[in-house]
Amino acid sequence: MSLGLRSIVISLTLLLVGCGSMDPLKLLEDAPNVDPPAELVDIKRSINVRKLWSKSVGSGSSTDRVKLVPYVHGGRVYVADREGVVKALDSSNGRVIWSVEKEGLEISGGPGAGEGLVLVGTSNGEVVALSQQDGSEKWRARVSSEVLSVPKAAMDMVVVHTIDGKLFAMNASDGTMAWVYDRSIPVLTLHGNSSPVISGSTVICGFASGKLIAFDIESGQQLWESTIAVPTGRSELERMVDIDGDPVVQSGMIYVATYQGQLAAVSEDSGDVVWRRKLSSYAGLGADLNNLYVSDAEDKVWAIDPKNSSSMWKQSKLHGRKLSAPAVLGEYVVVGDFEGYLHWLSPEDGHMVARIRVGDDPITSPPVVDGNVAYVLGDGGELAAITISGKSQ
Repeated sequence: MSLGLRSIVISLTLLLVGCGSMDPLKLLEDAPNVDPPAELVDIKRSINVRKLWSKSVGSGSSTDRVKLVPYVHGGRVYVADREGVVKALDSSNGRVIWSVEKEGLEISGGPGAGEGLVLVGTSNGEVVALSQQDGSEKWRARVSSEVLSVPKAAMDMVVVHTIDGKLFAMNASDGTMAWVYDRSIPVLTLHGNSSPVISGSTVICGFASGKLIAFDIESGQQLWESTIAVPTGRSELERMVDIDGDPVVQSGMIYVATYQGQLAAVSEDSGDVVWRRKLSSYAGLGADLNNLYVSDAEDKVWAIDPKNSSSMWKQSKLHGRKLSAPAVLGEYVVVGDFEGYLHWLSPEDGHMVARIRVGDDPITSPPVVDGNVAYVLGDGGELAAITISGKSQ
């Protein structure tokens, strides 16, 4: 389905559901199946991938379209489910180190971690901080609306982006509010948020207006603002330029993509746009030292030269399979799809080198890579650790 035809399908569906915050994946699933997803064909496998372990970690997020992701640090994997369960697992074998259940807590974003805390956001506008050591609750803080991003922590601060366009910074010690940035949002936005990124003493966050903004983490002072995409068109739908994928910071540059807009490289120091090219994405992007990797709005995977935005290759055989953002494991690019498959692509030309099915549920969160292992959380709550076990003969 072309992007224009997708927009028509979504527009017709919006007449039935009304305006506000929307999930393009959900709308396309409910709309007439104009263009079915690509069928998987056998591939010549050139690497062997295997599952080290897998474990059900809760009810997942499959029905509510929230942002639940694994967080890996210090030999542990932290996970959360929609019904208030937060767990710490041994990253080597999946053994549960601790598990807590917070009744009535509808977790919608996280977990994030840092400053000795595990952090989750909720649908009723709370940020909850637990001890990394044993899961005991340290504090709760009220924010203005649902949290559909991953809370981040560094330099004794916790930062979270809410669905109504605000950015909150709290003291990591007790959750008291340090500063708030209030950004008005368009009439119609995607159902989701870009998570803030903390780089040194700077917080970088993308907004539904197509703006990327940097703040001093301690004071909240705005350091710079950059326009990644300018809304165009006559309808609110055509004017959507949300930044929903998380920015990637690498070697003094920030790479960010918008829906129906642009992929751009921005100077971390000044906020100046070094280059931009037309490309629509809400899943997000990954990177290695050589390329950027982007899942676009039509589920094509692109490799982009970070120096000048030129296309190195494009993989179109996963068209319409509702891909996650790419991750990089070793020499390979990894994306998940709506049937629970992980696809492994060559970084040289994008051809598929391996495939493994993690489970039956969609993989909408990007794989999280730590060392030589990718941790993959299916929307149904199944967490798996996947690694490369050598090249095929």
